[in-house]
Amino acid sequence: MTGRGAEWLDEEAGPVVRSYALTRGRARPATGEPFDMITIISTAARPRSGSPGIGPEHLDILEMCLVPQPVAEIAARMGLPLVVVRVLLGDLLHHRLITTTRPPPESALSKERLLKEVLDGLQAL
Repeated sequence: MTGRGAEWLDEEAGPVVRSYALTRGRARPATGEPFDMITIISTAARPRSGSPGIGPEHLDILEMCLVPQPVAEIAARMGLPLVVVRVLLGDLLHHRLITTTRPPPESALSKERLLKEVLDGLQAL
């Protein structure tokens, strides 16, 4: 690419500014929500026409999450860094357009059961 905008490209990395522009320079979600990689995201509502702060990437996430998706899957399918997806999800949560579901915390009993199964499997070898 030559001319105007050429300084914003890196042959190997592609567009350098895109992530910064998508998040408007933010590195953390506005809601303070941590969005673990395994948090399940579901679309709760559609934005009103012309909603401020809702861009095409937000709409893509809402479309994708009509079927609940984990955060890591959203990032992979969109081809965006996890930190960018977390900021976009924070925007959607702020507008009450998504819901989040965290998996239940692992209990000590389930960890013990898993370790016993691993031990039994190793002994069977």
